[in-house]
Amino acid sequence: MISLIYDHERSSLNKANQHWHFQLQAAPGSDLTFVLQNFDNIWNGQKAYPISDHTPCFISRDGKSWTFIPTQLTSDYKLKIKVHMDSAQLYLASLEPYRISDLEKLLAEIKNNPLVHIETIGKTSEGRSLEIVRVGNPNAPHRVFLRARAHGFETAGNWIVQGLVRSLLQDKSAPYLQKYCLYILPMANKDAVALGRTRFNAQGMDLNRNWDKMADPNVCPENYALENWFKKMIAAGKKPDLAIDLHNDREGNLHVSRPNHDLETYLSHIERFESLLYKYTWYTEGRKGGEFRNPGTIGEGLAERYGIDAFIYEFNFEWAKGLNKVPQGKDWELMGKELKDVFLKYFEGAK
Repeated sequence: MISLIYDHERSSLNKANQHWHFQLQAAPGSDLTFVLQNFDNIWNGQKAYPISDHTPCFISRDGKSWTFIPTQLTSDYKLKIKVHMDSAQLYLASLEPYRISDLEKLLAEIKNNPLVHIETIGKTSEGRSLEIVRVGNPNAPHRVFLRARAHGFETAGNWIVQGLVRSLLQDKSAPYLQKYCLYILPMANKDAVALGRTRFNAQGMDLNRNWDKMADPNVCPENYALENWFKKMIAAGKKPDLAIDLHNDREGNLHVSRPNHDLETYLSHIERFESLLYKYTWYTEGRKGGEFRNPGTIGEGLAERYGIDAFIYEFNFEWAKGLNKVPQGKDWELMGKELKDVFLKYFEGAK
């Protein structure tokens, strides 16, 4: 039995646990069965279960090449996992990992490219740097902002960003970068990634909440730094046209808000973006929301306070409906490559 450790929200009863990533050591040739427990999450005072009988577990001999195995959901809401030890060690993870070291390798790979500029905009609660990566010409007619990894365990955003950036830096990227410039905060919650946490930052704050007001720099320096960057961009006449927050859940929808700011235009823009996702990517899950307000999320906060077309894009970590398979890092990288065409066609159709 393995008891996973919850992370807790500051000043509330909310707690989250959806992450595991550890090394198992045992005799080669042995067959092992173990059970993960502590999945009784609480969200807004209600129980919220983050796993199901479709939840996969990822395994790797070397920590680099990953495959998935099924798990078994027990009647008392635990996950039973069976593994065969081909060697003396085996790595297990809830999603295919993307570590801080993986991000550092990507940044080292692209930093000397003339199309790339990397700017440090602040630090996390524990002093880790927060980078904005710009890809393309800052004077391009349109701008896209992406944020990944606001919640520690949600690795899809990093894989998507990596696929998109590498694709845009290939030789045939000129038509894309003539139309739009890409800005990325690739790992918003580095402390949670380093600490193996599921949702909250090191101060117990959810980086996808409280966007209806300016962040407190003492407990949420990540959002404070990002909002100051948005203000700087707006003051310079370079407000992002699109802002997308990349997440993981068990549904995989676009989460559309209902901001109190030019609502019909906002909804029509998101509907057009969604139609292009169906055409140019493997996205099939559909849209959620648009009929209620949620001003605490970054999507509605940026839309309402700054007039940016912003929304949340979740990716189902249990099943990619459009691919008919359990998604892996390479599948999310493919999504990143496909998104470059979505952005191009979206801005070609902009009025």
